[in-house]
Amino acid sequence: MSNVRKLSLAGVLIALGVVCSTFYIPIGASKCFPIQHMVNVIAGVLLGPFYGMAMAFVTSLLRVLMGTGTLLAFPGSMVGAFFCGLLYQSTKRLPLAYVGEVIGTGVLGGLLAYPMATLILGKEAALFAYVLPFIISSFGGATISILLLAALQRTGVFGNIKVALGTK
Repeated sequence: MSNVRKLSLAGVLIALGVVCSTFYIPIGASKCFPIQHMVNVIAGVLLGPFYGMAMAFVTSLLRVLMGTGTLLAFPGSMVGAFFCGLLYQSTKRLPLAYVGEVIGTGVLGGLLAYPMATLILGKEAALFAYVLPFIISSFGGATISILLLAALQRTGVFGNIKVALGTK
């Protein structure tokens, strides 16, 4: 039963990420989507690294198909959600999940965006061209998720969701 609940929550997070993809902040050569990063943290924490990564993949795919995202959404969001979920799953500490999103998306995803931009999209870019914009974007999304998850913890909803998903 918990798999159905996890898939349902992943579907809701995908919908939120896609619907809110019209809101972005242009930073340098990239479009920054703080809501995507907030969703990555929530998915990583509540669903785990693999569900989080799958959720990020589907969200990125839908955004690209709808024209509200670029191929650069794949490496950043997927690595960020996975790394966030991995750190939270191994430590059960939310601050490390937030750091995981910023490092996973900002540093690792930013570096992985370079070959995608140069080889697939044919853009000229420096190796670290996407790191700073991805860090800024993921930091904004992680900050939003800090506020949201803190509210869920204060009200007891966070624990109830984890129990319902079988992840507590």
